[in-house]
Amino acid sequence: MRKFNESNQRLRWLTPEEVGRLIPELQPHTRYIMLFTLATGLRGSNITGLEWNQIDMQHRIAWIHADQSKNGKPIRIPLNDDALTILRKQIGKHQTRVFTYKGKPIEKAGTKAWRAGLERAGIKNFTWHGLRHTWASWHVQAGTPLNVLQELGGWSDYKMVLRYTHLAPEHLAEHANRLNGIVAKSVAPDNVTKLKAR
Repeated sequence: MRKFNESNQRLRWLTPEEVGRLIPELQPHTRYIMLFTLATGLRGSNITGLEWNQIDMQHRIAWIHADQSKNGKPIRIPLNDDALTILRKQIGKHQTRVFTYKGKPIEKAGTKAWRAGLERAGIKNFTWHGLRHTWASWHVQAGTPLNVLQELGGWSDYKMVLRYTHLAPEHLAEHANRLNGIVAKSVAPDNVTKLKAR
């Protein structure tokens, strides 16, 4: 099958300040799945369909089965403290599914209520999938290596991760500095004088 090129549009992601404005504008159930997305980077469908049998809180890990992932491969998700805090708040709400609303599983993220919350918070041109971009952007800015981000995000193609390199050019500075002094020695004043004398 023919593959279509992805759009080269700018990635829209939220700043921590924007997230802070958005949180009070959301109902608790939407707030929880949003924050869980920002803690794990999972896609909306993976979070709304998440079941308790996919979580091991003792070993701080969750997993997405191959038939649930976009690339058809299973994904292991390490759970940080924020993710675990959110999960603990869901215990006892439903026997099977993790995220619910009024006792019933949430079937879709990014609903009309979510969009209304964005509007009240003054956040424009943003979709639910942008939370995954936000998670990845925050990781890169915090110094997470791109190969690690690729594994965390379950991307099969490294090109997908390269979209975030511009957010943290300092990760290249460390490597660029390995050549410090080599060029300087080559163009030292005494060496330049010798070259002119030839």
